[in-house]
Formats: sequence, structure tokens, C-alpha cells
Amino acid sequence: MIRLFLLIALVLGMTACDTPAEQADPADMVIQYMQAKIDGDKDTLAGLLCADLESTLTREAQSFATVDAVLEDATCTSEGDVVTCTGAIVADYGGEDTEFPLTSYRVVQEDGAWKWCGEAG
Repeated sequence: MIRLFLLIALVLGMTACDTPAEQADPADMVIQYMQAKIDGDKDTLAGLLCADLESTLTREAQSFATVDAVLEDATCTSEGDVVTCTGAIVADYGGEDTEFPLTSYRVVQEDGAWKWCGEAG
């Protein structure tokens, strides 16, 4: 009886865990990346940036540091290693809004997690 209880507790505990990164939707990661970029959240960006682009971390984190920016109407879908997004980053430059339309991005799996790796070519 105790073994059955422990087995049930183990199974329930495993199903309560987050979805493994390799099964998570990379589209969600891209939206998280874009929001972290707008927020200048260097720690989050570091965890979402692929190894090939690690040297660009500071530039990515400072992209919108001097302006007020928001992620507007962002939706993304993934197909293989490409995430295609609609919406825009809207930045206020001294009272004038500038839109940076979202596009398609390359993603890779590293260390069991999806990572942002730049615009898709």
C-alpha cells in the first residue's frame, strides 16, 4: 500500500513539472527574448541567446535603453528552426513613435533549451 502511494505521488510530481525545454514552443521563447531586449534585462537575454551570438549580449541589452519601448501585438509561430512573428516593437523617440516590425528569427537548441540566434536569412 505504501509503495502504491509512493508510486502515485512520484507520477503526480513528475506531471506537475514544467514542460521540458526541448518540447517547449520556441515561439514563446522568441517573445520572451524580445520583451527582455526591450526591458534591457541582460540576465534573461544571456539565458536566451545562442552561443554564436554571446558576444552581442551587451548590444542586445542596450538596444532600447534610451527610449520608451513596448512590444505591440506580438504573435509568433514556429516551424523547425525558424520562428515567424507579427507585431512590432514601438519605440518613443522624443515624442515620435518608430515601429520596428517583427520578422522571422532563427532558433537553435542548446543545452536542452531553445535559444534565439538572430534574424532568419
